[in-house]
Amino acid sequence: MMAERPAHPPALDARSYALRRRIVEVLDAARRGHVGAAFSLVEILRVLYDDVLKYRPDQPDWPDRDRCILSKGHGCLALYAILADHNFFSEAELMTFCRRDTILGGHPDARKTPGVETSTGSLGHGLAVGVGMALAARMRHRPNRVFVVLGDGECDEGAVWEAALCASKHALANLTAIVDYNKMQSYGPTRLVQDLEPFMDKWRSFGFAVDQVDGHDVEALRETFARLPFHAGKPSAIIGHTVKGKGAAPVEHNAAWHHKSKLSDADVDMLKRAIEEYGCDRPA
Repeated sequence: MMAERPAHPPALDARSYALRRRIVEVLDAARRGHVGAAFSLVEILRVLYDDVLKYRPDQPDWPDRDRCILSKGHGCLALYAILADHNFFSEAELMTFCRRDTILGGHPDARKTPGVETSTGSLGHGLAVGVGMALAARMRHRPNRVFVVLGDGECDEGAVWEAALCASKHALANLTAIVDYNKMQSYGPTRLVQDLEPFMDKWRSFGFAVDQVDGHDVEALRETFARLPFHAGKPSAIIGHTVKGKGAAPVEHNAAWHHKSKLSDADVDMLKRAIEEYGCDRPA
């Protein structure tokens, strides 16, 4: 059986608050987006780009960079906010999200967006692409590591588990799968739609070395990523326990906020107030 999920910290630190605030500003400009999925991802992506990945924003195709694939592409608002923060493109560009002439679509497009490794949004394919990248790095004797961020609902897809079998077969210790386990998918709880438990045991049975972490605890995430790979001869899987909509109480655990296509002024004002009310009592 899976261990009890870790407790979540009571408030956001300054950086997590600022990133969510920026996401809401983008939503205000675009009046659409996957709100819950973006908010649950913030800390996982923040720690990856702040502390773990090797990359060069001014040289997005640097051959020795680490690869990060956001397989749950609908959570792209969190990725875009962090890529802009790390100067892959301008803050002004961030505000063009979902416009006709933007480089920032409703799902990531590797042909248009600097820092996006592969186009995602059709769920279930990111891990397979990551397996190919990890194999290529090993064959070319390059130091690249590959990180694939998946949704828990996405793990209903058979393609995820086929890719997991391939990763295990090839002992891809340079590959890490990270599951944003917020326990909600597009229209309801995963335990009702398609129960994933015992989730950690599933990944172990497919040949992964596995650990779990509070996906909103920045220090715990840093410590977990610092121990990679968990096993020298196996791919790694991290189960990140998160809250869909984390940081805005009316949105948390609320499937109605999976995606909004016509955000009103009242919706945007509510999101801004909710983030303020959540609290920000710790330094970044």
